[in-house]
Amino acid sequence: MLITTPSARYDMPWKAALEHAFSDFMVFFFPSLSPQVDWARRLRFCDKELAGVSFGAATDSMIADKLVEVCLLDGSVQWVLIHIEVQAQRDASLARRVLDYNYRIFKQYEQPVASLVLLADEDPKWRPDAFHSRVLGTVMGISFTNAKLLDYANRTEELQASDNPFAWVTLAHLRTQQARHDADQLYAAKSQLTRLLFEHGWSKERIIVLFKVINWMMVLPELLQRRYWQAVVELEKEREMELINPLEQMFLNDGIEKGLQKGLKQGLEQGLERGRREGAAAMLERQLVRRFGAVSKAAQRKLAKADLVQLEAWSDALSEVQSLNELFK
Repeated sequence: MLITTPSARYDMPWKAALEHAFSDFMVFFFPSLSPQVDWARRLRFCDKELAGVSFGAATDSMIADKLVEVCLLDGSVQWVLIHIEVQAQRDASLARRVLDYNYRIFKQYEQPVASLVLLADEDPKWRPDAFHSRVLGTVMGISFTNAKLLDYANRTEELQASDNPFAWVTLAHLRTQQARHDADQLYAAKSQLTRLLFEHGWSKERIIVLFKVINWMMVLPELLQRRYWQAVVELEKEREMELINPLEQMFLNDGIEKGLQKGLKQGLEQGLERGRREGAAAMLERQLVRRFGAVSKAAQRKLAKADLVQLEAWSDALSEVQSLNELFK
């Protein structure tokens, strides 16, 4: 029987991967530009500053954007800004939007801005790289560099063998697209990619970051996700590495226990799901109180209404935000 999957989530995974290994992103997708950057000097992510640049309403097809301050090896300028946009779907307004973003960032900082676009859509022929307007001898516009995720679709063995973490992220994204709504295919891909994390000699930090990436991106139905968690627990024992943090482990254990208790009245599956969700909400609320103080009624309602996937995403993002509003956004 074919089980359909929830919609994939790409935004948070790509942002987390970009922050974790930006230089590897540049080496993998923009190899001609990467050597121009002085990677010995510390880069700076300008997320708060980027949020302050008014872009208007974001489109659903823009799944991730980052603004990064770097220095160049030739010393031609003190520092430059690299604006990264990851585009999930074909969008006729993309090139013009890149022009708008580039100009707004330049206007605010008065520093050179490089716009780089990763096209993560499913149309192999769509490759925008410029927007220009010409009238009465006046030319206004932008040319920018892009990379296409689909160019790697037939390079599975190469991606699996590469030690660059973005080869693995690319494989995860492509496998998620290819599975579409086939839950069994997605489960098989997610399981394989999880084991692949240990084949490159990566650090524990990198493995855990990428493990979070795959969980955010490859969203499984509840039954298969529980099966996946149980397989991960066995993998942890085999590899002697903790992938599921204690909070997630508690969700798993509490969910089973509460599910069994409620199963007498509601059925095992309903009890498991509700027990895990309630346990996750209660634990997250306690963490919010410790971090930000008393939680408002509105925040409590958000926690009560959220599903388990959303609660886990908030829990993972908690250490990186400065306020409740930022977390819920």
